[in-house]
Amino acid sequence: MEDYDSDLLSLLRLVDSIFWPSPTSRRGRPHIYAFPVILKCFIVRIWQRIDSTRGLHAYLTKEKPCNRAVCKACFDDGIPSRRTLDRRLKALPPMLKRSIRVMARMLCVKGLVDPFFVTVDSSLLEAKGAVWHKSIMERGEVPCPGIDTDARWGKSATRGWVFGYKLHLASTALPMAVPLSAEVTTANAPDNQVYPRLTEDFPGSVGLTAGDGGYDDQNLYALSLARGRALVAPMERFENTPPERLARADFYESPVGQAIYRLRGISVEPLTGQIKEVFGLDPLPLRGEDKVSALCLLCVLVYQLVVCLNHLEGRPLRRIKHLLTT
Repeated sequence: MEDYDSDLLSLLRLVDSIFWPSPTSRRGRPHIYAFPVILKCFIVRIWQRIDSTRGLHAYLTKEKPCNRAVCKACFDDGIPSRRTLDRRLKALPPMLKRSIRVMARMLCVKGLVDPFFVTVDSSLLEAKGAVWHKSIMERGEVPCPGIDTDARWGKSATRGWVFGYKLHLASTALPMAVPLSAEVTTANAPDNQVYPRLTEDFPGSVGLTAGDGGYDDQNLYALSLARGRALVAPMERFENTPPERLARADFYESPVGQAIYRLRGISVEPLTGQIKEVFGLDPLPLRGEDKVSALCLLCVLVYQLVVCLNHLEGRPLRRIKHLLTT
């Protein structure tokens, strides 16, 4: 068996050893395939760089020794149909968000990461296919096939206007950057509106969170303190700035505040760039908000799983890119 296949099998066995969150109640028939089974199927898709559920189903049904070994590690009964895989992919995001938090707590309990210093950021992801210009979008016209009609326009200081989605990430900063939570939205979603969901239920009750100017919001400062954390973000002073805000500005501009803010440059910013590069998320390989969200969250979860696997195998925890691009 090739090295990358043995690593993949080890990763699939690791999935079986984790106590995943229970699925929320739903109407209709119960799922035939449990969440861990479907999760392992899509881990195979990401690991093998398969670009569609059709391709994943074809891989799982191939009669080759390595394919059979992977299938045996994924499930005991029959292989899910292509339509089942496609349908379950769209429904995955809620469970994946909860699973990412389960993995975050597990990594903290193992002492691999420390949640005291947390950094938050967002990054634009270019949609697959042609762009949908805003003036045409407002008229409700789709000028050509292949446009992702769920995507929207967003702007960043470094890239300008981008038609697509946004990956919001919260990560540890020391001793290494590992995702704690993730959200996926359309590109026009303001960071301060996503922050409450992104930072809820962190491991550890006390700590500091650093974010850029998009998180400079009085409500977020109050929310963070209520959750036992202090938010550090750039802020401007004005003539009638309240004393409480002036005190926060003083702290941000102090040597300690600047040291905390600079943690973003060695944690969440390069981490987001690494996830986008290693998993090929920019531009995105598929269309539709549900599928885009599921794919991005799967990539974040796989990143966490590989960090855990490296720990168990006695390898450097940062050995991510080599494994996933072999």
